[in-house]
Amino acid sequence: MKVDSEQFFDSIFLSYNKILMRLHALGITTKHGKEISEMDLRRAIDVMIKKHPTCRWRSEKIRSRKYFVLIEGYYWLTQVYFQKEKSLIDADIDFFKLRIKQYEELLKIEHNENWWNEDMEIKQLCKYFNREDITVRKAIKEMCDSGLEEYKFLVDNKVVISKEGVEWICKNVVKHKYLELMNNIRWS
Repeated sequence: MKVDSEQFFDSIFLSYNKILMRLHALGITTKHGKEISEMDLRRAIDVMIKKHPTCRWRSEKIRSRKYFVLIEGYYWLTQVYFQKEKSLIDADIDFFKLRIKQYEELLKIEHNENWWNEDMEIKQLCKYFNREDITVRKAIKEMCDSGLEEYKFLVDNKVVISKEGVEWICKNVVKHKYLELMNNIRWS
């Protein structure tokens, strides 16, 4: 069976019109249940680019003055932006976990980078998460309220959070940092 060039191109890149056609065919709607318009799609792609500038899922304009979206960007739109079951950040994290697993299987590698390998004081946490002191203290309280007080201890009268606590806060409270870490994985 011969695959024509348009089918092959569509397996890699999709025009905005083809994305809209696919979304409509799948019955995917906005969170308000309305059919996705071109403006909704453009807004979604703007969010995609803003949240993931290093992914380069949208092409630069080519001679036809049209943008194209890589198929992975299309999957992000359907599985993250236009899904309705989870918050955007939780869907984004799940999307990247799945993609990382797929790439590990495809490349036949195991990527076990440990991002949390040191205990941190509150000032270090503020810098690490790029958050204010009060926000970090609230995250620590949330961790403790979840029954994980053992991750918090005092050293020289300073509050220190164990590396396991830093991981918990990252995965459960400051999820943007977790997504950033997953987004910056480099395959060697």
